[in-house]
Amino acid sequence: MMAFETITVEDRGAARWIKLNRPRVLNAMNRQCIRESIVAVVEAGDATEVRSIVFTGAGERAFTAGADISELRDFGPREILSYNRDWLDLFRRIEASRKPVIAAVRGWATGGGTELSLACDFVLCTPSARFGLSEIKIGVIPGAGAGVRLTRWVGRLRAKELLMLGRLLPGPEAVEWQLANRCVEEDRLEAETMALCEELAQMAPLALGAAKATVNTGAEASFDVALEYELQEFVRLFASADQKEGMSAFLEKRPPRYTGN
Repeated sequence: MMAFETITVEDRGAARWIKLNRPRVLNAMNRQCIRESIVAVVEAGDATEVRSIVFTGAGERAFTAGADISELRDFGPREILSYNRDWLDLFRRIEASRKPVIAAVRGWATGGGTELSLACDFVLCTPSARFGLSEIKIGVIPGAGAGVRLTRWVGRLRAKELLMLGRLLPGPEAVEWQLANRCVEEDRLEAETMALCEELAQMAPLALGAAKATVNTGAEASFDVALEYELQEFVRLFASADQKEGMSAFLEKRPPRYTGN
């Protein structure tokens, strides 16, 4: 793994934890932080020993407060277009990764923090978490896909409520709005995240990737296209050693030993 300045990367068991590490600015992500996160996601995707990826924030106050406004305040259209393409690249790589990506959210997760969580496959949060897209309050809107993802996730009415009023949702309410899987006690966030990573590590890696890709594709493609895509993902798994191992283990009544092949 390469050396980073704005994030830290650590392997815990079969999970790779990417920690946004700018706590003095609530882990706000400048361009360097975005680009380092992209590299970390790519490296994790290429590492066969890594079964899942976790995004979290340093300190107790924030997951990430989103974009570093001090960096982009004086941008014009040309500069902000280039800058936001980095955000789009990060989120697309998270969604395209064949490995499950988890957001472990404590404290502020506004703006780009909520956008980041929307790109992840699982979101665990604490009561102190604050999700929201409050860009409207500084004269802009989200520019890295949140308006699109949010509408598809929660529907038009709720998306407009968040985008046009800049509402903040605490952890329990974020679960109700289906922006998070579950809300856990503050001192249980890491343990619950690790438990989820360990559960995922017991699954066949290729099948996990196929399930993720099928859901992501099915959410956007036409029904018939999505059905065909799911079928092709299913068929490809029958060329894997893990499919043979999984079915043999089932018939032999023993735990499977998956290798990702």
